[in-house]
Amino acid sequence: MEGKDVEVIRIGHRSARDVRITTHVCLVARALGAGSAVICGEAANDVVESVRKVAEKWGGEFTARTGKTWKKALQGAKNEGRTIVHLTMYGEPVDAKIEEIRRSGKLAVVVGAEQVPGEVYGLADYNVSVTGQPHSEVAALALFLDRYFEGREMGTAFKNARVRVVPMARGKRVEETNIKG
Repeated sequence: MEGKDVEVIRIGHRSARDVRITTHVCLVARALGAGSAVICGEAANDVVESVRKVAEKWGGEFTARTGKTWKKALQGAKNEGRTIVHLTMYGEPVDAKIEEIRRSGKLAVVVGAEQVPGEVYGLADYNVSVTGQPHSEVAALALFLDRYFEGREMGTAFKNARVRVVPMARGKRVEETNIKG
């Protein structure tokens, strides 16, 4: 499993209220192993640019893009041979389906912003939940990716990083690498 094999599709983005959460969806996707994100809904150029800058500074090959309707994004994912996994609190428990999902190969993981259209449930190959309680799509994505990659994403060293965190028990330290962007 490689990050490029996992794309996150954020549906229903509203620029007036979702910029911060959509940015967090993309940052979590990048940090926890996905290779790209598609933002569907209103224009999100500010999110795309912010995520580009993070990837440029912190490394990796993650890309975010915007502009498609959610139907076109799901159809495009299907055309690429991706298995559609919709994260919803109404789905089957992730632990009951994760092994089967891992065998699927390339994924498109769908997370919503506003109320998800009912049609998404029918188009998804899997409707899975990390809990049957109300929760954040950011938390659901983080838990799903961690289960999917079996924790291996936690030790990922990002290629071409200009900076990196130096792990410490107390305090915080970020150092520059020898790579110049």
